[in-house]
Amino acid sequence: MNHIRQFLLLLSLLLSAPALFGQQLQYINPPGLPTSKNYTQIVVIQASRVAYISGQVSSNAKGEIINKGDFRGQTKQVLENLKIALASMGATFADVIKTTTYVVNTDAEKIGIVREIRGQYFTAPNPPASTYVGVQGLYDKDVLIEIEATVALK
Repeated sequence: MNHIRQFLLLLSLLLSAPALFGQQLQYINPPGLPTSKNYTQIVVIQASRVAYISGQVSSNAKGEIINKGDFRGQTKQVLENLKIALASMGATFADVIKTTTYVVNTDAEKIGIVREIRGQYFTAPNPPASTYVGVQGLYDKDVLIEIEATVALK
């Protein structure tokens, strides 16, 4: 009976190894789907902890919208706010596995701005899986962009 317990304990430890030794991430761009330097088609994770960051907008600590009417400025502030959220958990942009970006009245220029600024923050060799959504509006008329993120914590 003691051998069975030891075997079950060993099996339990082996099955929990990814959680014990950090997450394992697999980035996949399968044949037949486009490959991009800006996003990965599929990110598979085996992690002990995953965090979901609410949509961040261009606000300061008081909740005031800043950079009103300035899409580039708002995009930069949103990513700075994400940086603060990540740091609060001991994470970085390299730990982000999925983002969803909502842009009011999107067009080719706005897509280019988001890609440019996002590229300054997401510098790891494997970018996260990403979705970009054009919307008519967000919760406040002055908010032009919102980004939410899923994070694999170590």
